[in-house]
Amino acid sequence: MALFRTYHPQPPLSGFINIFWLYKGYNPPHEMERVFPDGSIEMIINLEENLIKVYDQKNHNRFKSFRGSLISGPRSEFAVIDTACQASTMGVHFKPGGAFPFLKLPANELCNEHVSLETLWGIKADQMREQLIEAKTPLAKFQILEQYLIRMMTGVSEHHPAVIFAISKFQDYPSQWKIADVTARIGLSSRRFIQVFKEEVGLTPKQFSRIQRFQNVLRLIEGGEQVNWIDIALSCGYYDQAHFIHDFRSFSGICPTTYQSLQGKQKNHVPLDQ
Repeated sequence: MALFRTYHPQPPLSGFINIFWLYKGYNPPHEMERVFPDGSIEMIINLEENLIKVYDQKNHNRFKSFRGSLISGPRSEFAVIDTACQASTMGVHFKPGGAFPFLKLPANELCNEHVSLETLWGIKADQMREQLIEAKTPLAKFQILEQYLIRMMTGVSEHHPAVIFAISKFQDYPSQWKIADVTARIGLSSRRFIQVFKEEVGLTPKQFSRIQRFQNVLRLIEGGEQVNWIDIALSCGYYDQAHFIHDFRSFSGICPTTYQSLQGKQKNHVPLDQ
C-alpha cells in the first residue's frame, strides 16, 4: 500500500521551507515523469537505493546518476526523472528563495542543475540518509531531517526585503506586477534588484514571474474537464493564445491539451509521453 505523508517544520525552518514529504510504495505504471518548474528548490533523498537518476530532456537513454541524496536547483525548464528512484523517497520543498541558508553558495549557481547533497554538505549528507533509513516511523524521519537542517543553517538566514516583497507580488499577482513596478517600490536599481533576486531565488525576476504565471494556469485548470483555453490565456495575462501555448511548452515540453490528458494527482508531475 502506498504511503504519503507531509510535515510542516517548526520555526526557524518554517520561514524557509513549505513542507517535508515522504513517499513509500510509489509504483506508477510509467517509467519516467516530467517535473515542471515552480520557482523553488527541492532536496530529494532516496531511502531505498543509493541512487537517483535524472535524464536528458531530449535523449532519454542518457542520464546523470547521483548517490542517495540530491538538490534539485531552481529551474526554468522541466526535468525528466526515473520513477523507480521514488519507490521510497523523502524530501524538502523549500519556499521560493528559501534554500539559500542551507546551500553555502548563491542559488543561481544551481539554476537548471542537480547537485549531489554530498557535494554541498560533505559526510553529513550520508550520515543523515543512514539515520533516515534506520528511523522506524514517518514522524521520526521528519524529526531527524528537521534536526539536520537546523544544524546546517548558516548565520546569513534573512531574506533581502526586496526579495520578500517581489516574491509575494509575483506569486499573488503574476500577471499584474512587472519588474519596473517592483523596483519603483523598493528603492533599488533594476540591476541591483536582479542580482539580489538571482542570488537568493536562483532565477531572474522575469523567469520567476513567468513561472508563477504558468503555475497559476495549472491551478486554474486542475481537475477541470472543460477548459476554455482562450479565456485562461487572457485571464492569466498572456497577449494571446499563441503566446500562452509558447510559454506553456517552454516550461512543460508539451502543449496544454496534452498536459490535461496526462494530468494526475500532482499538477507538476506528469508521465513522460514516450
